[in-house]
Amino acid sequence: MTKSIISWVIRHVPRKYLQLVSHIFLKVSVLFYAGKNVTCNVCGKSFRKFLPYGRVARENALCPNCLALERHRLMWLFLQRQTGFFSEPLKVLHIAPEHCFIERFERLPNLEYVTADLESPLAKVKMDIHKIPFGNETFDVVFCNHVLEHVSNDIQACSEINRVLKPTGWGIIQSPVYDLAATLEDPSITDPAERERVFGQRDHVRKYGQDYARRLTRSGLQVDEVDFISTLPAEIIALHALPSREIIYFCKKGLEAAG
Repeated sequence: MTKSIISWVIRHVPRKYLQLVSHIFLKVSVLFYAGKNVTCNVCGKSFRKFLPYGRVARENALCPNCLALERHRLMWLFLQRQTGFFSEPLKVLHIAPEHCFIERFERLPNLEYVTADLESPLAKVKMDIHKIPFGNETFDVVFCNHVLEHVSNDIQACSEINRVLKPTGWGIIQSPVYDLAATLEDPSITDPAERERVFGQRDHVRKYGQDYARRLTRSGLQVDEVDFISTLPAEIIALHALPSREIIYFCKKGLEAAG
């Protein structure tokens, strides 16, 4: 029943509205999921299990306390173990910020943290990713997760990210990546139902394939495919209910667009 309700809500309620109210309703479920089997490493709360989540609902996915999903918990652990994000003085641009991260990143004394998006009510700066309103080499870090599959020109968007990164800057740019040899896109498909059939969601304009990292390098970014999950022991993966398969697309500033 819970899976059916969540799947219906995700499919039919616009994301910007979900971002405003979903955390309020999900807080109630904390009482029903009390336990110690899994722990969300983002908020530190433990549960019997996590909530199901997704259009085709995945079991043990969503933290009812902070709304972190499997990929968010993996990214948090990656930032802790593989970067100086929690200790170094950094200026950070977070595009389409995730609810589970915002307050926690804002509280970090080492960060100058800027949230930005075109539609998200959670972001403080209204911004079109195709034309980022900040100067060259402004940020040490840029996060842009599950955005590029929605935008009309993903290479231009990444070129803008490359532009605003400092010479030593880095970023994480995640998107759903499918077992396709090459990215599937067709700008002539504008009907929402047809987009859902072809690309997986009504608001997606492409379906990324295994060329994802190579494709992003056309923007000038350097992109490393980091198989971080494979370095973790099974007990950590189980404790935090991390994704069984998720590449971290770790980007560094490049010199210029590849064309």
